[in-house]
Order: sequence, then structure tokens, then C-alpha cells
Amino acid sequence: MLGFLVNDGQGGLDALLANAAACLAREGLRIAGALQQNHEVAPDRPCRMMLAVLGSDRVVAISQDLGRDAKGCRLDPQGLAEAVALVEAGMARAAPDLLIVNKFGKSEAEGRGFRDLIGKALADGIPVLTTVSAIQKAAFLDFAGDMATEVSAELQAITAWYSAFRGVWA
Repeated sequence: MLGFLVNDGQGGLDALLANAAACLAREGLRIAGALQQNHEVAPDRPCRMMLAVLGSDRVVAISQDLGRDAKGCRLDPQGLAEAVALVEAGMARAAPDLLIVNKFGKSEAEGRGFRDLIGKALADGIPVLTTVSAIQKAAFLDFAGDMATEVSAELQAITAWYSAFRGVWA
């Protein structure tokens, strides 16, 4: 019910999640969630991180510019909270068949971000697909318990995981 892909690089699975969401939506499934889009600013600057809210035309900035030499976390907690609220509002209007969250990251590991929405979706019987880095995998597994299923980072594996849960899509 809680599928996860292990992310081995920054943004490495963003395109795959977007492709999976589009593929499943073409089959008539209602997909909710948020997908990360990274926009290059300049060669010597970190990318600008955005979350595209599925089922809407909204794209929310989730990074903040801390300056050229900054080493700290660039995540904008207000931007993340806005994206979570938009996804939650969309889910309240129409229950989705699947929730896709770009990643279970540090915020979720610390009890913030999409963590509560993931839990609510699971409690409502809505399957969730996300990614997790090796750094956050222990916290994710602690949160997920026996609900977590690792899915190979391939479109066919994602659709097979969903099909195994719902038995409606192959």
C-alpha cells in the first residue's frame, strides 16, 4: 500500500515519477500528489526546486536562495507547507486512486512535510508512491512499518505494484 523507490541521486527519479503519473492517468486513474521539478538558474548556483501539484496547474517554489556559498538546507518550509495544503485540498474535493509524493525526505522524517497526508491517505485506503534516499530510509521504514514495499525504479515495476494492490491495472 506504500510503495517506495530508493533514490540514489538528487532528482534521479523525478522524471520516472512524472512518467508513471502520466501513464496511470491515461488509464483513467485519479492521481494526486506533487512532483519535483528542478530549474537550473546558473552554472555556479544551485537549482531552483519546485513542486508541481498534480491535478492542478499550480507549481510551488520549495527552495530558498541562501547565497552562493551557503551549505545549509535550502528547503523553504513555507513553500512545502503550501504544496502540502494544495494537495490535501485537491484530495478533499475528489478522492484519488493514488497519491504520489516526490520524496519522503528530511522534513517527513522529522514529522513535517507530507508525512501526515501520507498517513491519512493510507488510513483512507489510498495507496501511496514515493521515493526515499539512503539517508532517510531508516526513518521511512520506521514510519511505514510493514506497509512499505520497495519498488524497482522502472515504469513497469511501478504499474505492476499498483496493479497488485488494486488488481485493476496491468
